[in-house]
Amino acid sequence: MDLEKIAGLVKMIEESGLTEFTYKEGDVKITMSKLEHPPVVAAGMPAVPVGGPAPAGAAPAPAAVPAEEDEVLFITAPIVGTFYSAAGPDIPAYVRVGDRIKEGQTVCILEAMKLMNEIQCEFDCEIEAVLVSNEQKVEYGQPLFRVKKI
Repeated sequence: MDLEKIAGLVKMIEESGLTEFTYKEGDVKITMSKLEHPPVVAAGMPAVPVGGPAPAGAAPAPAAVPAEEDEVLFITAPIVGTFYSAAGPDIPAYVRVGDRIKEGQTVCILEAMKLMNEIQCEFDCEIEAVLVSNEQKVEYGQPLFRVKKI
């Protein structure tokens, strides 16, 4: 598939009422989703990338918006995918409200194209709220957790 066809598909999705679209041609499968909620950025501050593996060629996503100590921070989705709070159905969630987590600790899994991507936090913090449900589809930049830096 050439870039002109892909650009045509993107334009078609932007102009339509569709929120998600999948196209398959031979071995190539393209899934596109419209961003329903823009990334959260407070007071014009730049976003900070999240740790954790991402598909090759994926751009880093905002993880949190650092600012004043009283300001609300978020861990956001670095990729489009399906949110999983635990590694399996019978396993406890990686984090819960009130948990204090360390830099580099896994907070959830995002499944994208049959790949399980562990999402890790880049700073020590406390989970104030889990903003998505288990097995919910999430968009790039969508807030997953509201946190307080510690």
